[in-house]
Amino acid sequence: MMMAFRTTLRALMAVLIAALFAVSSGATLSFAQSGRNQEKPGTSKSTPGKARQRPTPVAGPVATPPATNTKPTAPSRDAAPVTSDEVSEEDTVRVRSNLVPIPASVVDTKGFAITGLRLEDFELRVDGQLKVISDLTRSETSVRMVMLFDNSGSLDLAREFEKRAAMQFFRMVMRPSDEAAIYSVETESYLAQPLTNNVDLLQQTIANFGKPEGATSLFDAIIGASRYLRPFSGRRVLVVVSDGVETMREPDFELTLKEAVANDCQIFVVQTGLHESVNLQALAAERRMEQFAGQTGGAVYIPKSHYDVDSAFKQIAADLAQQYVLSYYPGDERRDGQFHLIDLRVKARNDVRVRARKGYYSPKGASASAGGW
Repeated sequence: MMMAFRTTLRALMAVLIAALFAVSSGATLSFAQSGRNQEKPGTSKSTPGKARQRPTPVAGPVATPPATNTKPTAPSRDAAPVTSDEVSEEDTVRVRSNLVPIPASVVDTKGFAITGLRLEDFELRVDGQLKVISDLTRSETSVRMVMLFDNSGSLDLAREFEKRAAMQFFRMVMRPSDEAAIYSVETESYLAQPLTNNVDLLQQTIANFGKPEGATSLFDAIIGASRYLRPFSGRRVLVVVSDGVETMREPDFELTLKEAVANDCQIFVVQTGLHESVNLQALAAERRMEQFAGQTGGAVYIPKSHYDVDSAFKQIAADLAQQYVLSYYPGDERRDGQFHLIDLRVKARNDVRVRARKGYYSPKGASASAGGW
C-alpha cells in the first residue's frame, strides 16, 4: 500500500512540474513578443516611418485666377522625387506655352455647319509654311466665357428685351463642364460675377442690372476680361453685348486686339443699337467689332429688330456647340515673341468657309504662358 501511495505521489508531482513548465514557457513567449512591439517608430517593418507626400493634383480651375506674383514655395524634403512616369511642372508649363489652340467653325455656302470632318481633312499654314496639326477634337472641349454687358447710357432702348435674351443665352449654351462670368461695361467697367457654372446666378446678375447710365469703357473691359480668362483651361470666349462705341477715350484698338489674341480669346459680338443711330461713330465701331471677331475666329451679329437679339444669341450658342478645336505645337524656334499668321483650310473643298483665328503671339525665350487647354 505504501508502494502504491508513493507511485501516485510521484505521478502528481510530475503533472505539477509539467504544468509549471508550461506556464513559465508561455510567460517567456509573451515577454519576447512584447519586446518586439516596443521598437522605435520608423525602424520596424510593421510600423512605417514618416511617409513622403506627393503633390495633390488640381482637379480643375478655381473661381478666381491665381495671383501671378506669388512667391514660389520651396519643395519639401519629404516630397517624392519625380520619376520617369511623372510629368514635372517645368514640362507642363513648356507644353502649355507651346500649344496654339485653334477653334474653328466650318460652314457651307448657306451657312449651315459642316460636321464629320477629320484631322486629315484640314490644312494648316503658319506664315505661309505647311504645318502639322497635332490633334482635333469637337465641341466637347469646355468653355470659359465672359459676357461683357453694356450698362452705359448709350444703350437704353429695348433694354429689358436684351436682358431677357442674354439670360436665356446662358441657359442655352452652358453645359456642366462650362463656366461663365459677367463684366459690367460702364464708366468704370468691373467684374460683376466671377466664373461659375450656376446658371441661376448668372441670370440673376443680368436681371439685377439697373438703368444704364454713364460712359462706355468697352476696350478696357475687353482687355480686363481676356486677362481674367488667361489662367483658365478650355476655349476662352468673350461675348460682347454693346453698340461697340467707346466713349471714355480714344480707344487703342491695336493694344486691345493684341491682348485678346495673346490670351487665346474668341470674340463674339451682339452689336445692338446701331439701327437706331447710323453715324460715323457707329460705323467706325462696327468696323472695329468686325475686326475683333475676324482676327479671333468669332462673329458679329447686328440685330435689326428686338427679336433679332434673341436669334443672335442662339447663333452663338449653336456655333460653340459645333466647333472643331485643333492643336498646333510650334517648335522652340518660334519662341520669338512675334505675331505669326495662321491660315486654316479644308482640303479639297471649295464650297465651305472656315472661321478661325488669323494668328497667334509666340512666347518669348523660355518664358511660359499660364492657362492650358
